[in-house]
Amino acid sequence: MGSVSLSDIKVTPLARIATDGGDVMHALKKNDPDFVRFGEAYFSWLEHRKVKAWKCHTEMTMNLIVPFGQVRFVFCDLDSQPEIFRIEEIGDYNYARLTVPPGVWFGFQGLKVNSSLVLNIADIPHDPNEVRKLGEHEINYNWS
Repeated sequence: MGSVSLSDIKVTPLARIATDGGDVMHALKKNDPDFVRFGEAYFSWLEHRKVKAWKCHTEMTMNLIVPFGQVRFVFCDLDSQPEIFRIEEIGDYNYARLTVPPGVWFGFQGLKVNSSLVLNIADIPHDPNEVRKLGEHEINYNWS
């Protein structure tokens, strides 16, 4: 896995093209610099103020996009004392893609009154054996 830092997370602004009948929203192209390979794509609904935390993929590179709603992603460096956090909010108000390498602890929270939708375009299929998990309160971050 090697050594990763929170600065290895990339934020890529994405095109949102206004068209008659509804916008076209780009996500990821195979010729984008951050594209590695395709493993799977999946969606995750997130209710307002709900938190899904904490996970660390040991092999998966994630490309996280919020096409609907607004989500706060919190990334944590557990090797620093005290822990160092990086916060990125994407969605309706900041349409972008977060490219997260393996080895980064993260959680996320819905910010929109209605549900938000998170899309992960991953470079490998989901494998429960390659993800580490901690409970929401095992990392000292205040979600309120």
